[in-house]
Parts: sequence; C-alpha cells; structure tokens
Amino acid sequence: MTTMNKAQDNLKELVRSKYSEIAEKSSAGMDAGCCGPSASDCCDPVGNSISMAESYTDLVGYHPEADLKLGCGIPVEFAGLEPGQAVLDLGSGAGNDLFVARSIVGDSGRLTGLDFSDAMNEKARLNAAKMDFKNMEFVTGDIEAMPLASDQFDVVLSNCVLNLVPDKQKAFSEIYRVLKPGGHFSISDIVVEGQVPESVQRAAEAYVGCVSGAIQKADYIDLVTKTGFRDVEIRKEREITIPQEWLEKEGAHSIPREPLRVLSITVTGTNP
Repeated sequence: MTTMNKAQDNLKELVRSKYSEIAEKSSAGMDAGCCGPSASDCCDPVGNSISMAESYTDLVGYHPEADLKLGCGIPVEFAGLEPGQAVLDLGSGAGNDLFVARSIVGDSGRLTGLDFSDAMNEKARLNAAKMDFKNMEFVTGDIEAMPLASDQFDVVLSNCVLNLVPDKQKAFSEIYRVLKPGGHFSISDIVVEGQVPESVQRAAEAYVGCVSGAIQKADYIDLVTKTGFRDVEIRKEREITIPQEWLEKEGAHSIPREPLRVLSITVTGTNP
C-alpha cells in the first residue's frame, strides 16, 4: 500500500468513526456534535457549538429525528424531484434529505441512502420504520466505490459530505456511473476561495471541521465538468464566516490581503 493510499484509508476510518459516534450519541439522546473529527472542531473560541446547517423545519416531509444538523445546505431545493423517481443520497446519515425527498417522489418512488457508517444506517432504518416507509433502503458503502448498479438513479443528492471524500474525482465518476442518462445531481458542499498560508487554512479547518478536505471552488467546478457532466451550475452560495479571533487563536496571526473564504455551495449538473 502506498503512503497516499494509507493516508486516504486513515482519513476514511476517521470519518467513519466520527459519524458512528454522532449516530450513537444521538440515539442515546446526547448532543450529536458536528462533522469535525474531534469535539474541539465543534466549538467557537468561547465554547459555543457551531453548525453550518440550514433549517429544514418548514419543509414538507421533515422529521426532526432524522435531522442531526450535519449539512451545509438544502440540496432537495434544487433537485427537480418528481413523483416516481429513483433517488440516491450520498452520506445519507439519519435520512434527513431522503425523508424530504420522499414527500415529493411519493410511494411510487425509490429512495436509497448510502453511508459509510453502519450506525448511521441503523438509525436511518429505525426512522423509516417509525413512518412505515417501504420504499426506502440504506446501504453501507464507500462513495468512491459504490456497491450499486450503474444507470439506475434519476437524481443524486448529497449534503456536506463530498468534501470529506479523499478522492473527489472517483466520487464524481461514481455519481456519473450510477445516474441514468439524462439524470442529474444536486449537491451541497463546502469549498474555499483564496490562496492563503497553510496556517490560515489550518485555522479555518479547526474552526469548522467540515472544511477539512475542501478544495478551491474553481477546481471543484472544473472537476465536475471534466467528469462529463453538463449544465453545471452553482445554484446557491453562502459564506461561512471565520472570526478573526479564531484565526489568531489557531496561530494564523498574519492574515493575507486575500483572506480565506469558506463557502457553502449547492451545485447541480446533468448526466448527458
């Protein structure tokens, strides 16, 4: 195994462990935490919990038990869902986005969640069972090598997950593979802008755990386009503010003229 592959495997195991911990804490009625790899990633300089999630509470199909507030957008808003569609959610967690999607695709639709964590999938299955939903399944697997057949989904969703995937090219190639011709994706994710010193990047990553693994916005869109998707468009963009005091706390005292911008974006694209 190469050093690069070992590092990627270690990162995957870290993500799996953290999200399993979140699922188990949530099931036990404890604070679920956030997407960072350690508890310190979830707090600002004065100890307040940080969340990049947007509110789902007014959406039809919303179920509080499925909302662990781990997302950074609402990809369902731009997914163009229709009754009867087959929908895949990558990093589906406790099923939050799929429950909202089901309110649109209905009983005739087919909804699949793929998550790296068995504990998350078990929580999602329990949530679905409470609602007596028969057309939802939750599969454990790696986004870089999905255990799913090709050309079977009309829509792929994902919410603040792909930035944590080590090989994003593989991930988007897999999305392309499992989508039907003419199918499309709607993905909310974290990207960055600005060529900045490593100390500033580390400070931002420490402030918001989900920044870890995020790449430049232009590189992200270029990667999606080179995979073969068409009509790629950023449908929503929101800046995540990194306070100056946090940058200083993490040792990033020299802030460049072009500061690091951490962005939540929701991107759509079509498999031609």
